[in-house]
Amino acid sequence: MFHISRSIFNAMKILYIYGLIGQTFVSCKCSAMKIICIGNYPPRQCGIATFTENLVKAITDAAYKSNTELVMEVIAMNDGLSNYDYPSLVTYSIPDQVTEAYIAAADYINNSGAQLLLLQHEFGIFGGESGVLLLALLRRVNIPIVSTFHTVLDKPNFHQKEILKQIARYSSRIVIMNSIAVGMLEDICKVLPEKILQVEHGVPDYEAFAHDIIAPPASWESRKIMMTFGLIGRSKGIETVIKALPAIVASHPEVLYVVMGKTHPNVIRHSGEEYREYLQELVNKSGLEKHVMFMNQYLSELELMSLLKAAEIYVTPYLNKAQITSGTLCYAVSSGCAVFSTPYWHAEELLKDGKGELFGFGRHDELAGKIIHCLDHPEKLRSMQQKALEHGKTITWPKIGKAYLDVFAQAISNPKSGLTMKQNYPEFSIIHLKRLSDSTGILQHALGTIPSFQHGYSLDDNSRAMLVVTKAFKDNPDPVYLELITVYFSNLLLMWQKDDGFRNFLTYDKKMTEDDSSDDSLGRSIWALGYLIRYAPTDSLFQTAMEVFHNSLHLIDGLQYARGYANCVFGLFHYSRRFPDQERFLHMINRIANVLCLRFEQHNRDHWHWFEDTLTYDNGLIPAALYLAYSLTGNEEHLRIAEKSRIFLEEKCFRKPWLSLIGNRKWLRFDSDYELFAQQPVDAFAMIIMYKSAWLTTRNPEHIHKLIQTYHWFLGDNDLNICVYDENTGGCNDGIESTNINRNQGAESTISWLLSQLIAKPFLSRHYS
Repeated sequence: MFHISRSIFNAMKILYIYGLIGQTFVSCKCSAMKIICIGNYPPRQCGIATFTENLVKAITDAAYKSNTELVMEVIAMNDGLSNYDYPSLVTYSIPDQVTEAYIAAADYINNSGAQLLLLQHEFGIFGGESGVLLLALLRRVNIPIVSTFHTVLDKPNFHQKEILKQIARYSSRIVIMNSIAVGMLEDICKVLPEKILQVEHGVPDYEAFAHDIIAPPASWESRKIMMTFGLIGRSKGIETVIKALPAIVASHPEVLYVVMGKTHPNVIRHSGEEYREYLQELVNKSGLEKHVMFMNQYLSELELMSLLKAAEIYVTPYLNKAQITSGTLCYAVSSGCAVFSTPYWHAEELLKDGKGELFGFGRHDELAGKIIHCLDHPEKLRSMQQKALEHGKTITWPKIGKAYLDVFAQAISNPKSGLTMKQNYPEFSIIHLKRLSDSTGILQHALGTIPSFQHGYSLDDNSRAMLVVTKAFKDNPDPVYLELITVYFSNLLLMWQKDDGFRNFLTYDKKMTEDDSSDDSLGRSIWALGYLIRYAPTDSLFQTAMEVFHNSLHLIDGLQYARGYANCVFGLFHYSRRFPDQERFLHMINRIANVLCLRFEQHNRDHWHWFEDTLTYDNGLIPAALYLAYSLTGNEEHLRIAEKSRIFLEEKCFRKPWLSLIGNRKWLRFDSDYELFAQQPVDAFAMIIMYKSAWLTTRNPEHIHKLIQTYHWFLGDNDLNICVYDENTGGCNDGIESTNINRNQGAESTISWLLSQLIAKPFLSRHYS
């Protein structure tokens, strides 16, 4: 290994800190600890970029002062396809909307020699819904991760909550800047408290820069400066201050309110300067032209410090309580301003003990009264300023840099500490199943969780819903399950046309669609009837199921597709388990299984071992049916083809360490590839029943491992890396898209989840050698 002397190392470090050398220094074969930081970075203009720049420099300075050999790199996030002229410290960048770029960045990190990844997390800076694409990187990184959470919400939406839980899962340590966030992370995201560390937002060390402060504009002379700064948008609530000004300047005409900062780039992109123009119009209408100054510019750190030092009062009139961190608030406090703020979370914590004053959201009258009172009583103003100034000295960037070095030491020396999340498997609940059901049956679709009456009912769903509640009653004889068995069975009876087979679709006003019988609706009905015959909770249900079952068997001869045959095998299997001496049904199972084997041989090729030319939906059911057939017939050909087709399907769906289903956007043909997304829960359920059937037949414990791995697809071990099951609704989302979860929770998805739960539950707490 190549070594460099300590003096040369320190000299190079100074150059590195100020961006005069970059990757060349990083690549030196020295014993320095290497940290990679991901976040926005200047010249991109946003609060996260400024924070990242200040934090990286603070950490590097702290390491230098403590004789810690440290090298830092930055991976910068680019918005869209934008390119920025980054300093050499930025060695890599990620276009935020390109999934493959996150995966490539993970490879870069893993091969960089870095010992730790420092993540600056804010939902809006990463691609996909609520920044979900970031997870593609984090799940692949093999070094400890320390994550700084800039936003923690008490009422996150589905994507925000699931993403934050996953980031917390991958992180060795989580840094928050406000103690309120600790309880939220524990309660909402189930993060263990020992994993969470509080390090406050850093601020400039004013004493160190005392001789560099720039004089304020000449026009500020003899004025009392009241200020708000930061990137401007409607959430800032600046109109509240402008509306308070007439009363303030009536008592204190020397007051000048300075609104400092450019409009946020995202606001410009979507609304232009509409908000700034509204504020200027409000100033003009109120006759405040001499009392309001807009400084539409992006300031350097020193310029900002100098202007803050010239201000006596600072106002953060934000309109949203759910703000866990405000860098502008910290900067204002540290500069010694008297701060007036709305009671968002960070302000409530930071301004207590007399360091500032709070006023209600949008309450311009209250703000005016408080400011006038302080201006009328200078001793109170000075007391607030002094307390703020003293607190600011405790959170300067040098101290924050040292605190982060301590966090890194913990994470690197004990990376697995605190990794376990407070997590249990979800309890079985039919709350959403009931939400979708009425006296006619279960409705097909939902908009979100709201049942969609206009799409009516399908027998496909009602027969499978009957499976859910029949199995649930077998496991736990709750009367609610019995009631629902009757509802779904009555729907099946309504759709049963005896000699004409089963209709599938029924409108909400009880009209059937002509000629809509399908292999699926017949096969699923035979399955549900066979299962009910085996486990009927009452004799009445048993007798009725027997009648319909026997009067529908002749329809099997009209099936066309492998999937329909497979569904029927399940019904015949359960019937045979109830009546094992009825040889006729063993012969039927054997005959149907032989048909499936024939289909397999007709389509089998060198690299294609399947029953059709295309892998579509419900794929796992076909090998599963052959496993069950073998368990009854002992026909080795059934087992051979079950194994060969299972292995083929497994090779397609387990190309990664997690289940990656064939998407419904474009199915997989033998002569082409497929689309990864529009993955659906029904396909995960089919894989689960395949593995259970394989295990029942072979007792190979690897099948249980795969079953549980497939079950975890519902709980986040999937291509998007977030849950498909929704713990808040008890339902299951309709699928996985490329950048988001499909949030509709229709019948098929929820039924697939519930059946998967019922099948997997006995295996989740067992251990198999």
